[in-house]
Amino acid sequence: MTSQPYNPETDGARMSFDGAMSYGDYLKIDDILSLQSPLSPAHDEMLFIIQHQTSELWMKLAIHELSAARAALEAGEMPAMFKMLARVSRIFEQLNSAWDVLRTMTPADYTRFRKTLGNSSGFQSYQYRMIEFVLGNRNANMLRPHAHVPEVHDWLSAELARPSFYDDVVALLFRGVHGTLDAMPAPKLDAPHEAHPAIQAAWTTVYSDVDRYWTLYELGEKLVDLEDYFRRWRFNHVTTVERVIGFKRGTGGTSGVQYLRRMLGVELFPELWNVRGEL
Repeated sequence: MTSQPYNPETDGARMSFDGAMSYGDYLKIDDILSLQSPLSPAHDEMLFIIQHQTSELWMKLAIHELSAARAALEAGEMPAMFKMLARVSRIFEQLNSAWDVLRTMTPADYTRFRKTLGNSSGFQSYQYRMIEFVLGNRNANMLRPHAHVPEVHDWLSAELARPSFYDDVVALLFRGVHGTLDAMPAPKLDAPHEAHPAIQAAWTTVYSDVDRYWTLYELGEKLVDLEDYFRRWRFNHVTTVERVIGFKRGTGGTSGVQYLRRMLGVELFPELWNVRGEL
């Protein structure tokens, strides 16, 4: 043993960063840590801000992965797409865990700074809206909260003008099962996807002969896994809001818990859930 403190430099660690890129430089840590600006003296406002800022960062990564998964699907690179979809599921697992931290904030804590939020609300998160649009839960009415930011409105509108990722998956499904797109229902570009008998029948074919359609079967399960975590995120959101504000209206004007409960009934890939009852 030695009484001398450990010096990482003796093992080759660089200790001086004059003129060299450091961890903080690469990640722009100073910029990130300067973006938390509470508007009240309330202790828990910092928690509230960081919770939502980090959630937006995870959603940015989810969009990045979904965009790459869509490109991989178009290129026929199935293993790469599966990896990206699995990563999106883990991202939502991470987002789910964040609610546990926010739930340490009591109603009394939140009341101390809620008025400083004005009409701002997670309902207005354009990244969350993009995730829903990409996955197939589309509603043109949801563009309106973003009309005041033209570049965001245009970004979301462009997504509504093209088939969703699930529409692309369904096209792959019909090519794999039927060898043609003739029987495939037309995608709804600006409306939520609804269960369709022809799509469900195609998934039933896949799930009834997994050895023959293994790749499509694996894709179906990746989507179910993703929606499973997405549903948990929504449920945890409802529970957290009810725990903190009860049945008050949301800061953005929604009915709060009642609105969030309505969203629990939305299914992204309904045929993949319905098919389980047919097997």
